[in-house]
Amino acid sequence: MAGDGVWVVTGASRGIGGAIARLAAQAGHKVALIARGESVMELAQSLGESAAGFQCDVADSPSVSETVDAIVARFGRVDVLVNNAGVHRGGKIHRLTDDAWQEVLQVNLTGAMNMTRAAVPHMREGCAVVNVGAVVGFRGFPGDSAYASSKAGLSGLTQALAIELAPKAITANLVIPGLVLTEMTSELSEAALDKMTQQIPLRRFAEDREVAEVVCWVAQSRYMTGAVVPVDGGLLSSFGVV
Repeated sequence: MAGDGVWVVTGASRGIGGAIARLAAQAGHKVALIARGESVMELAQSLGESAAGFQCDVADSPSVSETVDAIVARFGRVDVLVNNAGVHRGGKIHRLTDDAWQEVLQVNLTGAMNMTRAAVPHMREGCAVVNVGAVVGFRGFPGDSAYASSKAGLSGLTQALAIELAPKAITANLVIPGLVLTEMTSELSEAALDKMTQQIPLRRFAEDREVAEVVCWVAQSRYMTGAVVPVDGGLLSSFGVV
């Protein structure tokens, strides 16, 4: 994965996004980390001079345009865009508020569109867009209608982008993480974690670095586009989805 590319990673302040940014920086790439919170600045600083943090709400199109312009002014171009930013608002449809529904769609789906639309003019032949989806976008779970809809939409967006960007030799692929050890899951009881683990054929959660490694590989695969790449311990296969 060695190189001197320019990577843009959204939702990069922690978790999978943070792991992707760290791997890219370790490989010698310049990395622009994007997140809404101030902590993204601290992580970027810890990665050294080749990294820069940007506070931006990907759901806000004007802010996205300004941020991408600032990234290009700093690094000159965009080689890899990783659309990882996402929010989760649970609740069955009779309890899910309109605001929660709109927030999830705006960040998870419209945010990816905003970022891609702003970044592509600064991308050249051999560049890549990697969208980070979710198992729930392919296999329904109760109380996840907003999140599932946004991630299913992201799959459709990826397919369209793969065709639209192919004449420019820019790839677009979708990576599907399964259940990942995060700050949120660490707060669950041991019994709850065990129940969730039993659904996974490999019988364990993923670590964020394991997902990040697949994202980084996908970003550099030159003849793969429009692909759906699960990194889920076999979860989708156990549902008969892939």
